[in-house]
Amino acid sequence: MSPNQSPNEIFDITIVGGGPTGLFAAFYCGMRNATCKIIDSLPELGGQLAELYPEKYIFDVGGFPKIRARDLVNQLKEQAFQYNPTVHLSERAQQLHRRDDGIFELTTDKRVHYSRAILICGGIGMFTPRPLPAENADAYEGKGLYYFLDNLDNFRGHRVLVIGGGDTALDFALMLEGVASEVTLIHRRDGFRAHEESVKKLMDSTVDVRTFVELKAIHGNGKVEKVELINNKTKEVTELEVDAIVSGLGFSASLGPINEWGLEIENNEIVVNTKMETSMPGVYAAGDVVTYPGKVKLIATGFGEAPTAVNNAKTFIDPKAKLSPGHSSSRSE
Repeated sequence: MSPNQSPNEIFDITIVGGGPTGLFAAFYCGMRNATCKIIDSLPELGGQLAELYPEKYIFDVGGFPKIRARDLVNQLKEQAFQYNPTVHLSERAQQLHRRDDGIFELTTDKRVHYSRAILICGGIGMFTPRPLPAENADAYEGKGLYYFLDNLDNFRGHRVLVIGGGDTALDFALMLEGVASEVTLIHRRDGFRAHEESVKKLMDSTVDVRTFVELKAIHGNGKVEKVELINNKTKEVTELEVDAIVSGLGFSASLGPINEWGLEIENNEIVVNTKMETSMPGVYAAGDVVTYPGKVKLIATGFGEAPTAVNNAKTFIDPKAKLSPGHSSSRSE
């Protein structure tokens, strides 16, 4: 909480989620002279980029041929903090109630927040890694088994096994290629669910790609030392000496308590219209958490949805306000 903030202070817009979309929304609140607060359940701003993929290169943000995730987050924070948003981290949103006077009471696991409008930028929601199928995998968590890549130096010179065939797994394998001494990627079939460009880069890389192969067991004396792999077509079992295993099987996500807020939800995503309005007046949403016809889940898409949501929230708070403030590049004549 800001040292000058009263516990009962009413903000114009409270943003639930401090990932890229939430940070850009906070910046845009400043552009519209709207007081803003960010609430996030994670201990740092940046969402999945900071928590899961800080070393990953991002290729789909305009103006950057490529940019490391942690660098993008740092620039988004620098941009947003020009307007000094209030930030509450490690705080989970739980209940939302709109009072008779129109003020929203957002209850978290720590306090109650008051706001004239709400903007949900929760990404994929609360995420947990999908467990590895090997029966003894849990015993090696923190002992050579990883679900996140927060520091590539941890793998320097190591023999690494990456598991999976989606974007997460391929990104992990390609990130590790220049750091680890050996990288092996196994996938249970020969079709990949990753972006076409990532598949091409993988096939052109030095990564040892083995398809129709699954993890059978992990072995080691207090840490990962060896794995058993099984070919699911031939049933042949082989052994591979490794120093680390990186799971790229993705994450299961849930909106958690937001499911109970009375919003229209489809397939764990919040339904919005072209104004980024949810089914509840005064509550908006943007980024990967939303769905509408033709929705494409990209960071760049969230960067477009955020100002749409903020501008419409501004007119909800103040019906006399202009929907569009004009372009930031406009010149007064």
